[in-house]
Amino acid sequence: MILLTDDLRDRLLANERQRDVDHVPVVKFFNPVGAGTWLISEMEPNGDTLFGLADLGFGCPELGSCSLAELTSVRLPFDLGIERDILFEGSFPLSVYAEAARQAGSIVESERLLKAAAASLRNGR
Repeated sequence: MILLTDDLRDRLLANERQRDVDHVPVVKFFNPVGAGTWLISEMEPNGDTLFGLADLGFGCPELGSCSLAELTSVRLPFDLGIERDILFEGSFPLSVYAEAARQAGSIVESERLLKAAAASLRNGR
């Protein structure tokens, strides 16, 4: 599977050019046979360095950078690789996903949990 379409790449690059903005995640990558989820909101001009929220399944999701080349090179059982969730549509800024993940111990997409995280951020926790 192609992890990034031209449209997704363009959106990620455009987000990177807008500094000090809490972007909505553009793409979700996941490990189809185990732990590992990445919500990506930006890509540096080098075309490899991505920024977003990563959850490797250890109970402590974190914001940071990862490499598109490394994600693409991962070989999993059954000749699978990291995949893109083609149905994912980010609905909250990345900070809300990060807060909900901090509270839950993993990346969540539950509307209820994301709204609660958004409220806690507005209220200063």
